[in-house]
Amino acid sequence: MKQISILWADDEIDLLKPNIIFLESKGYRVLTATNGQDAIEMVRSHNPDLVFLDEYMPGISGLQTLETIKSSFPAIPVIMITKSEEENIMEEAIGSKISDYLIKPVHPKQILLSIKKTLDNRRLVTQKITSSYQLEFGNITMAINSAVSFDDWVDIYRRLVYWELELENSADPGMNEVIAHQKLEANNEFVKFIKLNYKDWFRQNGGDRPVLSNNLFSARILPLLDPSEKIVMIMIDNLRYDQWKAILPDIREFYHVGSEDIYCSILPTATQFARNAVFSGLMPADIEKRYPGLWKNDDDDGSKNPYEEELLNKQLSRLGANPQFYYEKVLNKKSGKKLSENINSLINNPLTVLVYNFVDMLSHARTEMDVIKELAGDDAAYRSLTRSWFRHSYLLDLLKELSGEKVKIVITSDHGAIRVENPIKVIGDRSTTTNLRYKQGKNLNYKPKQVFEIRTPGQIHLPMCNVSSTYIFATGPDFFAYPNNYNYYANYYKNTFQHGGISLEEMLVPFVILEPLQ
Repeated sequence: MKQISILWADDEIDLLKPNIIFLESKGYRVLTATNGQDAIEMVRSHNPDLVFLDEYMPGISGLQTLETIKSSFPAIPVIMITKSEEENIMEEAIGSKISDYLIKPVHPKQILLSIKKTLDNRRLVTQKITSSYQLEFGNITMAINSAVSFDDWVDIYRRLVYWELELENSADPGMNEVIAHQKLEANNEFVKFIKLNYKDWFRQNGGDRPVLSNNLFSARILPLLDPSEKIVMIMIDNLRYDQWKAILPDIREFYHVGSEDIYCSILPTATQFARNAVFSGLMPADIEKRYPGLWKNDDDDGSKNPYEEELLNKQLSRLGANPQFYYEKVLNKKSGKKLSENINSLINNPLTVLVYNFVDMLSHARTEMDVIKELAGDDAAYRSLTRSWFRHSYLLDLLKELSGEKVKIVITSDHGAIRVENPIKVIGDRSTTTNLRYKQGKNLNYKPKQVFEIRTPGQIHLPMCNVSSTYIFATGPDFFAYPNNYNYYANYYKNTFQHGGISLEEMLVPFVILEPLQ
């Protein structure tokens, strides 16, 4: 077992010798410093597990030393020791995120208790989380093997995300590997479920069909429309369920969760298809047939979803709702700021629909920029980066402003994304689409067992660029790569976040209703 090292900084360190000997007898390694500057240097050079810091020292004070240590090493716990019981000093120290606060004179057992409380807390929490997940592991595995309905998969995915977030904060990296393996197993079985059931959802009777992208408005938004209440629907493009859970703590300061549902994105799980289906209330082939001027095919230039406002207007008319609504797509900080500063223009409408593209841009930037790859190296870091954006976004500012109004907030997305790892070879002609998680083309060459293939796109209401078009979808953590320059592209896109295919992360989309705390 690694020996725990403690740095004790105090200008009267010689008087503390009995305490230091006591700690060393308990197996701790104790380093000492007599001033703040030396303490900072020793933190940098020795990276101790814990710091005892005296408030009154020559040179820079204990609080200044604390601020410097925390700015560079926020994870190192610091216990302040002082002769003063002044409230402002305590408040300043606590505000700087100290782990404990002791008043001189300190006694050996008091110090030992503070160490155990500080250092053992994470270990005890980790032990509790680990043991609880180990008990739940078998239950989740049984649920995965016996799942027969979409609701079963929603329950499984909720449980997996819960434990993924719990284990993320533990100190046992081995358990993170276990949950990752179990999620992979779940995705493999979910793919089988989709292959078996997806086509049936579009037959006349619909089978055991969940709420899909094309009937999200009629099933979830229309029942909320009421003359006495305003609805603000916020669609965060490409937001996964686990990312929603990551930003939830910041939202709870202003709202309580009225309901938290999960609906199913259509295939392909891409903005062009899924989001257009949400706003139109139609499947992509039906949009193309009914409103040919409002549909963009894969081979068309420019944005593939420039007509969302028009499609939404037509859907609401078909549904007989016809409310006055406000629509805006927030693409950058400037438009987000403008929106949050003009809140009255939002709440004067029965329905407001806002689209935020940051998370989608983040996933694309992570593919193209090395620095973003470093910042979002795995699912946990991807969640963390999403939460960091949200905490400093104009979206949070807007939600704070809206919390003082009589409005109901809906937060949802069009699809999610999955971190891909396994390249799959696909051969196609120049007309084949370029998306890494789905392909549409007339001369595709692939191994059928590796994909979900749709040779008759009309079965699932997808448009055809020509009469012999075929769609194929990547499953689990797979992605498509062409044989030419295969190794380069396989390495370039490996460990990036992609969407368009079949996975729990892409297809199971959060739909949350928030109500202000006031």
